[in-house]
Amino acid sequence: MGKAGKGTGSFGKRRNKTHTLCRRCGRRSLHIQKKTCSSCGYPSARIRKYNWSVKAIGRKTTGTGRMRTLKHLPQKFKNGFREGTQATSKKAAAASA
Repeated sequence: MGKAGKGTGSFGKRRNKTHTLCRRCGRRSLHIQKKTCSSCGYPSARIRKYNWSVKAIGRKTTGTGRMRTLKHLPQKFKNGFREGTQATSKKAAAASA
């Protein structure tokens, strides 16, 4: 087994998990005993972010995910957020003009 140092011999004894999956960010960063996520800060209401790690902020910010609603907003804004109507045909509008 070797001497009781930090090296190869002691790696065989490492079998306890300190972190498990986080419900909010999905990473294996939720500390089991502390019950706090080291990545997103769950269960805190505010998302964990620090300006000393600009790269990390860029990985988590808006635009890195699916953006299910936000990607359609510019088009909706252009049309004045209309709903329940049929868009007028461009061919019909050109013919009448």
